[in-house]
Amino acid sequence: MPEEKRRVNFNAPEPLVRQADIVTDLLDVSRTRLLVEALQDEIEEFVDDEQFQKELREAYYDRRVEFSSLKTVLGTEEAMRVRMLRESLDRDVPEPRDGSELPTQEEFYAEPVSEWTPDGQKSSTGRADDREPDEERSGS
Repeated sequence: MPEEKRRVNFNAPEPLVRQADIVTDLLDVSRTRLLVEALQDEIEEFVDDEQFQKELREAYYDRRVEFSSLKTVLGTEEAMRVRMLRESLDRDVPEPRDGSELPTQEEFYAEPVSEWTPDGQKSSTGRADDREPDEERSGS
């Protein structure tokens, strides 16, 4: 399917138009083709520039640029990544809840805490050590 075209008229400084005409005569191309290719090259430089990409993303995050414009410049895949990030930034962060109250300091520290001791010595729990029976057999 042929690409849709749009007529654009603009004013340019006379010396620039004369230069363009000289180039088009030498290359045997139309002024339109020269301008379109020059514009494409310039836009590609912007798209490849990290600072420009950062400014474009920030404009999208601030809702100064629509998704369709972002997609046109960055391509579908990168535009989707940027949109997903904006959506994740827009969400409210849920607060974790387990449905119960936290214990008081007294409740939390009410149980005796066993202390680590070298093998064979008694700990505060009265056992020779605090390892599980399986650990004792394996020697670790």
